[in-house]
Amino acid sequence: MADSSTAPDSRTALHISGVGLEVVDGSAKRRILDDVSLDVNRGEIVAVTGPSGSGKSTLLAVAGCLQTPYTGVVKLHSADGDVDLTARGAAAARVRREHVGLVFQQPNLLPALTVREQLIVMTRLGRILPPPASERRRARERAAELLESVGLAGMGDRRVSTLSGGQQARVNLARALMNEPELLLVDEPTAALDRASAEAVTDLIVDVTRRYGAATLYVTHDPGQAERADRVMEMVDGRLTDVGGAAGGGAATSPEKREHAAAR
Repeated sequence: MADSSTAPDSRTALHISGVGLEVVDGSAKRRILDDVSLDVNRGEIVAVTGPSGSGKSTLLAVAGCLQTPYTGVVKLHSADGDVDLTARGAAAARVRREHVGLVFQQPNLLPALTVREQLIVMTRLGRILPPPASERRRARERAAELLESVGLAGMGDRRVSTLSGGQQARVNLARALMNEPELLLVDEPTAALDRASAEAVTDLIVDVTRRYGAATLYVTHDPGQAERADRVMEMVDGRLTDVGGAAGGGAATSPEKREHAAAR
């Protein structure tokens, strides 16, 4: 496991080239993504900023195999070979389950489950039969590891209804990492949080990206969060522009600051 300060890998993980997407709006077609191209390396965070309705969340949906573009190439250069991220139906669900971690603004946690169970259930998606004992044991170990990574060690038996908004955001992030994704897609996960909690969650996104080596595409309206990325892109009217390297360079916040915000 790499240290959280490890620099991004030079190998491309996410490859997007010439992507276009249109929707029918009344009697006319409206272009949502217009000739979008982007590469994200392993262990790299690329922030996407821009006004509401500019196409940022649609870009994540395309990268996450949730929406299919009408033109272009969307691939994940996986350790197992290239993965087509324009797959549909059952093939798309399998790609998301095996390769992609999704973190949305609303955690949508399952109220009947404990914190630990929120994570473990991710390993059972798409299964008909229960997993063997060895896999169940590994899932429990993985859940414990991730809860510790996001500052929730010892809270696995808690119900999500007893958690603060910041703690639920941490569970949301840990759940997305449960199946060891090579691609992490993050859509405004801190929008409803106070400043200290938002900064703590952003710290964690930087930390886990470095530690687990995922390629991370991070949509945010917050300039301070965008500065934590390795690169910043701006989306305007469906077109993506490279703003350049972020001032923050993904530098980690101090352990003292993370500890102060952990209970939020």
